[in-house]
Amino acid sequence: MIDDTAGPEAPVLSEGGHVFRDLNKNGELDAYEDSRLPIETRVDDLLQKMTLEEKAGLMFHPAIGMGAEGQLLEEPGPMNPIPTSEYLYEKKINHFNLYHIAPLKKTAEWYNRLQKMAERSRLGIPVTISSDPRHSFSDTLGASLFTEGFSHWPEQLGLAAAGDEAMVEQFGDMARQEYMAIGIRVALHPMADLATEPRWARCNGTFGEDAALSAKMTAAYIRGFQGEELGPTSVACMTKHFPGGGPQKDGEDAHFAYGKDQVYPGDNFDYHLIPFDAAFEAKTAQIMPYYGRPLGLDLEEVGFGYNKDVVTSLLREKYGFDGVVCTDWGLVNDVVVNGEVLFPARAWGAEDLSAAGRVRKIIEAGCDQFGGEFCPELIVELVNSGELSEERLDQSVRRLLRDKFRLGLFNDPYVDVQAAESIAGREDFVAAGELAQRRSMVLLKNGDSASGTVLPLRGKPRLYVENLAPELAGRYGQVVDTPEEADFAILRLQTPYEKREGFLDGLFHAGDLDFKGPDLAHIMEVCGKVPTIVDIYLDRPAVIPEITAQSIALIADFGAADSAVLDVIFGQFSPTGRLPFELPSSMEAVRAQKEDLPCDSENPLFPYGFGLSYS
Repeated sequence: MIDDTAGPEAPVLSEGGHVFRDLNKNGELDAYEDSRLPIETRVDDLLQKMTLEEKAGLMFHPAIGMGAEGQLLEEPGPMNPIPTSEYLYEKKINHFNLYHIAPLKKTAEWYNRLQKMAERSRLGIPVTISSDPRHSFSDTLGASLFTEGFSHWPEQLGLAAAGDEAMVEQFGDMARQEYMAIGIRVALHPMADLATEPRWARCNGTFGEDAALSAKMTAAYIRGFQGEELGPTSVACMTKHFPGGGPQKDGEDAHFAYGKDQVYPGDNFDYHLIPFDAAFEAKTAQIMPYYGRPLGLDLEEVGFGYNKDVVTSLLREKYGFDGVVCTDWGLVNDVVVNGEVLFPARAWGAEDLSAAGRVRKIIEAGCDQFGGEFCPELIVELVNSGELSEERLDQSVRRLLRDKFRLGLFNDPYVDVQAAESIAGREDFVAAGELAQRRSMVLLKNGDSASGTVLPLRGKPRLYVENLAPELAGRYGQVVDTPEEADFAILRLQTPYEKREGFLDGLFHAGDLDFKGPDLAHIMEVCGKVPTIVDIYLDRPAVIPEITAQSIALIADFGAADSAVLDVIFGQFSPTGRLPFELPSSMEAVRAQKEDLPCDSENPLFPYGFGLSYS
């Protein structure tokens, strides 16, 4: 653990803890420290003061961890592979991705300790902290992180199902404030990808398969986090995954070698760019390319982060994007734990290059920063050997510094620890998230021709429940132990997936989308004994013809608490959501559809945009 003693490059501290740094001969601050000057002037001044090693360090963006009480970690661990002080003082790194955290007040304390450590470096460049989404119910390392103490909202899919741009912008504004309360200033989201391949494990992070809807939602999301212009009250959005990660071959994910290929059998590459057009109009600060390598196009068949055709020719030149481009995580080096490769580098199409060769190719492609990596010495070696120019580094460093200045980090990087818990999880934020959960739910079936509508339920019926808190259900009806005793059963289900071997593989929901074997048999058994209401969490488009036929009512949610589900079932909230993707009728239809085309499975069970209501 690091205390508040000075680091190895510590200048003199003021009584308040801030550094009186780099006074010139006239006793004045250097230009980059002077908030009265234009940002470009400050960037120019700082850039010319930086060493090659400091520039290289700025171009890396690894994960960082903290102790349970908010300590800075000096012992290596899974989330902190090297000591915190080595990150800052030896590697010169000052961008970090935060995964699992301490309680919010402790996290705010950790953040301030980290900024104090950074302030004691030679130039005092403040730290920028980033995060994956933290406001939905899913918890998958590298994709989305459920966070206690924050307001809880549906997934991006649910925001799309609600279809309200104003609500999405409100979400972004509230999430921005909660992020800022604990020091997070870069959102590694939104996902502007399109869920045109229903088996893809990342569907839940998208706004669905329709490009026009996704474009509207993406722009609103960015406005909520950033405002009209990036500034001291903004959280910068790193919109991903350019140029669209949805068309994964056979639905496999490009985190893994077996999913490294993106294909376009419908010749629909440009369709996937439409949401990014909206992101650029909304002035997204940063962009992340995906891992996948495009096949069958007039593009080099290497991963998008390595791909000069995509990053320079398309993103930089055609779209004119001059913001930060950060690779997805882990393109250069294998992650090795106890002598074994836990995650191989996602160097698709560049597997035969050395680590230094991969770094050079990524920079030459037009990227500015390496997500999940911490090897700035490779850049130093490439410049010293003449394989890269320092002038090329300056282009990237300028973009990275510009965002730190625009976010106001050089003026005051610290957070108010006492305010962290009062801002995060504020009552109105929580209420807005709960309302969004209810607005996102989609009523797919309500009774049949023989019985008429069933929902909303009335009175205090006897209820048999599964995967739903009995004590909560008891507020709405009388909970019984068996289906035979019940007037209705309520089953909460999740979209099926194939459990994969491997640590990260096992966390991703991939493969077939239909219920099979004992799982399906049990659901059918309950439906055969009592009128059954099914709520299914759709993180991907489930294939549920049997459940649709046998249930008496069917609801889809995209991240919702039990209370939200029960409120809809009992009519305390009337459902208004619409499906953000179609639900296929069979796995045969899924396998026959084309990965890059929206809404193209044969005879879908429920079409895109479907949704019933009580009125």
